[in-house]
Amino acid sequence: MRPLIVSATAMEIADSISYLDKHNIPYLITGVGMVATTFALTQYLSKNNCDYIINVGIAGSFDKTIALGEVVEVNKDILSELGAEDNDVFVSIEQLEFGNATYESTINHDYHTELPKHDAITVNTVHGNELSIQRLKNRLPDTIIESMEGAAIFYVANQFNIASLQVRAISNYVEKRNKLNWNIPLAITNLNLWLQDYLDKFIK
Repeated sequence: MRPLIVSATAMEIADSISYLDKHNIPYLITGVGMVATTFALTQYLSKNNCDYIINVGIAGSFDKTIALGEVVEVNKDILSELGAEDNDVFVSIEQLEFGNATYESTINHDYHTELPKHDAITVNTVHGNELSIQRLKNRLPDTIIESMEGAAIFYVANQFNIASLQVRAISNYVEKRNKLNWNIPLAITNLNLWLQDYLDKFIK
């Protein structure tokens, strides 16, 4: 079994490229955001086969008890902006009866991780305003992780009937934007250490 490793940027998996090449494990750099991700992954899967997908990258956390650099698994991911505004009320696409905005990991138990598992949202605009953050917390109180690609990968994998797994390393907290509080290098280091350790278990 060989997975396809999917990341938004080369930077996020740069420390693992030589490892992936050595073990002949394919990887795909999609570009940032759900539109670029959906296009790139669909294009790839239309021409290539894979046993399952592992989406890896950095992400923000709404929960400050999760340490910066911690690696977590996303078990459910929501396209949180997909819907309509009805004055001050957000109406989801499910409530509109136009489709689904919630997707889940479908990884086989044999390939599960021991990582903490959390719910996530996928957004076009990352939150950096205290009012919008509070509104999101009120609407989706179980949400812990925020990324710009995760749910799109779950969606495409679902359409192709391919198992998928999403793993994120926390680079920042979802708060008023302050780069001084971020730790992207630590998140990337820990993410790649996890990825190589995980793959070692399945490479024969």
